[in-house]
Amino acid sequence: MKRTNFVKTTIFFFVLSFIQSYANEKIKTSNKTVTTTINDTLTSNKNTGRVSFATTPPVLKATGDQLYCPQNAIAIVTAFSITHDPLEPGTQAAYIQISSGYSNGFDKLALSNTASHPSIISSWDANSGKLTLSSPTGTDVLYSDLEAAIKDVVFTNSSATASGTKTFSITIGQANYLPSTQHYYLYVPSIGITWTDAKTAAEARTYYGLKGYLATISSTDEAKLVGEQASGTGWIGGSDAESEGIWKWVTGPEAGTIFWNGTANGSTPNFAFWNSGEPNNQGGNEKYAHITQPGTGTRGSWNDLSNTGDPSGSFQPKGYVVEYGGMPGELPLEIAASTKITIPVATPDINLNSVCDSGSFTLTATATAGATINWYDSAIGGTLLTTGNAYTTPILDATTTYYIDAGCESNRKPVIATVNATPNQPVANLSTVYNCGSGSVVVEANSNIGVINWFTTSTGGTSVYMGNSFTTPTISSNTTYYAEASNSICINSNRTPVNVVIYTPPIVTNETLALCQFQKITLDAGISGMTYLWNTGATSPTIDATNGGTYTVDITSPAPENCTSRKTIIVNEHQIPQIDRIDVNGTTAVIHLKKEMDYFEYSIDGLNFQDSNLFYNVPGGLQTAYAREKNGCGQTTINFVVLVFPSFFTPNNDSYNDLWEVTGMENYPQAEVTIFDRYGKLIAQLNSSKMSWDGTFDKTPLPASDYWYALKVDNTKPVLRGHFSLKR
Repeated sequence: MKRTNFVKTTIFFFVLSFIQSYANEKIKTSNKTVTTTINDTLTSNKNTGRVSFATTPPVLKATGDQLYCPQNAIAIVTAFSITHDPLEPGTQAAYIQISSGYSNGFDKLALSNTASHPSIISSWDANSGKLTLSSPTGTDVLYSDLEAAIKDVVFTNSSATASGTKTFSITIGQANYLPSTQHYYLYVPSIGITWTDAKTAAEARTYYGLKGYLATISSTDEAKLVGEQASGTGWIGGSDAESEGIWKWVTGPEAGTIFWNGTANGSTPNFAFWNSGEPNNQGGNEKYAHITQPGTGTRGSWNDLSNTGDPSGSFQPKGYVVEYGGMPGELPLEIAASTKITIPVATPDINLNSVCDSGSFTLTATATAGATINWYDSAIGGTLLTTGNAYTTPILDATTTYYIDAGCESNRKPVIATVNATPNQPVANLSTVYNCGSGSVVVEANSNIGVINWFTTSTGGTSVYMGNSFTTPTISSNTTYYAEASNSICINSNRTPVNVVIYTPPIVTNETLALCQFQKITLDAGISGMTYLWNTGATSPTIDATNGGTYTVDITSPAPENCTSRKTIIVNEHQIPQIDRIDVNGTTAVIHLKKEMDYFEYSIDGLNFQDSNLFYNVPGGLQTAYAREKNGCGQTTINFVVLVFPSFFTPNNDSYNDLWEVTGMENYPQAEVTIFDRYGKLIAQLNSSKMSWDGTFDKTPLPASDYWYALKVDNTKPVLRGHFSLKR
């Protein structure tokens, strides 16, 4: 070995040992060691042990923005080159990713012509939409071999209905490249890492000279690439620790940018992608943004967690996402290039004209930028009629379908030139419709094609209904409606009248009549010159009713009107009252019937009747109670006695109240009255032979005082007791 080589080897092992020691001790936070790759200082080849300082990053150039037809294969580039530092002829791998517009399960990248690339193997990751080109032996691959292989990478989509644009990112670094931001994104697994440790670790990383930071996501493309295709379940650079509910990006060049205000029902001034119900600040300490674990809500969306997250489960931090690019003073790397394919789509103009009976059309359409529209007479194959945005048809007398595509037969769309026939004048089912009285009627008309519109005028005006059968609003006088036939824009202006004639039905008045018990009543329909149909089956103008109930009669006017009205007669059968008893309490009497009815009335003098059966101040003596039916169906009477006990008497021979006697007692021959003084001494007895007391005992006048009586009418009635005063 030459001395020069010996010196170089010695220096190599010294520097390698120093760098490994430096890298391993570079960052230590929370008792965790984060190793940083120093790509901007040196490149280390693990297999050869070679270390090169200050190598220039390679430059990738690609062209190949193309149009693509689904279910075909297309090379992702039309030209591609890698310019690299002579001191670094190769790298571990190249990565081609569908970074925007990716459709998992349909889109695919593959290396074609594999026999021409023996030094390269390819690996397709459907979840991230990424194809890896690397060495089968694990060594570096020459840039020249990668350049040749990338030219043979093809894209396919298996869906015949695919649409949109697909962007391909080609890079030699492991980080995902997004052309719309020109930034790089790398998911770093680290189970249980805190947000603050993840922020420190991300900021300690570099990527080909670009400084890392926790990812800040400000577009749908970024959210899809970072959250879905990168399988990043971990921390990103958002926080509301500074002010609760005001979420900011606190890392990278977007630090200080507010992206959300509030909790789950808040709002964003630009872009946010929270999971459903997030952020919710559960527990009051969730201050940091985190990409949700797959299978928990919307894939790739965010939730808020505490600095540590959960110790296990769906909300345990699994790592963090580092973003590279855009920091002050940094120039964009050229270690990535991009191309795109667009699936061309031809879209017919929606405002397609139609003609009546026959005519020519100028059909127009638009296509995806850069594509040319082809006009065909068939959905598959067929004759190419013309190219361009417009096609003028020959004169057509029937509806004809043409087809357009923008170069992809599988995406052909129909363009219909509609020829409508002018319909015949409508034919009314009935030229005149009759109705008895005001109300709605149904008018009907038909034509050979199209629809029927109804008007209230023979020309002009506004349609009041569309359809063959029209139920009118309520009509109270003769009216004419007009039917007009139309087929799209083709209208037969000859309207067909339909007359609505309103007849006045017989005018009837319902009745309620009283029928006396055991009698009959004649029911009269009330209008002559009509036909009649009673609910009893009778067809005469009158019928006799011997029972209460509801009777109806349909009264129909003569032809041509034939309008029927129904009269209802309610017959209430009234009974003759029967008195059950008379309750007398002093001068108050109550007449009780065996069956009380509201059509009965009462009296105690046979002249003055009332609805109430209660009477006050009834004179003493024999009285008569009357109960009768109000309409004269009959009455009944019964006698009753009112006993009046004077409350005092004055035996001074002035001919006023000289005797104490019970009025009405004469009606009870067996009645006896016993009179006592205040000491219970029997003073006098009254009966049918002696009806009064003169205030003496053994012909001696008794002193003024209160005396008591007991009246026994007979053995069936209770003894009546009370007291009265003797005044002198």
